[in-house]
Amino acid sequence: MNLCNLSVIKSLMQDAGINFRKEFGQNFLINPMIPSDIADSCAESKDSLIIEIGPGIGCLTQELASRYSKVVAVEIDKGLIPILEKTLSEYDNITVINDDVMSIDLKELVEKYSEDREVCVCANLPYYITTPILMKLLESDVKFKSITVMVQNEVAQRLCAKPGSSDYGAITAVLGYYGSIQKLFKVGSGCFMPPPKVDSAVVKINIYDKPPKVPKNEKLFRDLIRAAFEMRRKTLLNAVCSKLPHLDKKAVQDALALIGKEENIRGERLSTLDFINLADALS
Repeated sequence: MNLCNLSVIKSLMQDAGINFRKEFGQNFLINPMIPSDIADSCAESKDSLIIEIGPGIGCLTQELASRYSKVVAVEIDKGLIPILEKTLSEYDNITVINDDVMSIDLKELVEKYSEDREVCVCANLPYYITTPILMKLLESDVKFKSITVMVQNEVAQRLCAKPGSSDYGAITAVLGYYGSIQKLFKVGSGCFMPPPKVDSAVVKINIYDKPPKVPKNEKLFRDLIRAAFEMRRKTLLNAVCSKLPHLDKKAVQDALALIGKEENIRGERLSTLDFINLADALS
């Protein structure tokens, strides 16, 4: 069954009596090369557990199951579960869970299914929930090997941006603490049904076994990033003093000097490591 064939997709949905759900950001792939390429990029070890978020009707799920030992697919739309039972019936290494990934205990899920395998995440994320899902994954205390996600192209540019660029933002700086990020390839809107208004891209986050440097005060590290980008038009000094009034201005000036940064620098010019060093200087 070709799950990237438009006629097959429509037939499956008609038989199940369901329609595309805009509130879940549903856009199904109709280019078979894309799920194949994503699956190829997802993990290095064939003996991996892949957690897939949002399997849809299962086109990527099939590709993952044919490459890796175990796939756990988390689908929020209960209307798609009967379709997945049909399209994935020939695979004995797939478990489908009908739930919202934002409410799942990821650590418990991994402990149940990993059997000491490396754990990787694969997902096609709607724009409106990309950042919350990524942060839930990264803050879950699960030792993921990598996270491969398809997101809107402009989001991918933001995730992969370098310090000093207009796309560089708070999420970029925070992600840099957890791993290295690379943009794998672009996916045109014509590869989907219904076609979205924008292009997408596939991004991979290779998670560090251990961060290059751990801040002495992680909360302060995150607060500094938040302050810097909530007021990115201001200098970092003014933004931090406005958003974090408990910090003495002279102390922030001294801390910036200590890490070799000018007093009038903007937050968007600091790397993840710079923010860690600044937090440590202020600690």
